[in-house]
Amino acid sequence: MHFLTGELQGSHDPSGVVFTVLAALSGMEREYIRDRTLEGHESARTRGKAIGGATVTDPAMLSMALHLRAQNLSLRDIAARLVISKGKKKGQHPSPATVLRMLRDHDETAGSDA
Repeated sequence: MHFLTGELQGSHDPSGVVFTVLAALSGMEREYIRDRTLEGHESARTRGKAIGGATVTDPAMLSMALHLRAQNLSLRDIAARLVISKGKKKGQHPSPATVLRMLRDHDETAGSDA
């Protein structure tokens, strides 16, 4: 009966096991949520629903961006000169990433028309 009263041999930290199990469960939960979100996005796309925020670009903004790009201005300079004309962000400048997307989409459309 001596073995039941003595200290356990080796490294036994019960809290370490608990944290390991909780970390594994949270990782599994994160992956589950990510998969469900991606499935939801795909389902929405097949139904024709747009994912993301409202568009802030319009044909006038595209025209001005093309004009400024022809003057070899950087994306930051182009974005600083453009102004959003509708929606919650009316009066603000679009981000350089928005300008890049708008010009890239235009170039892809123009390339496929040719």
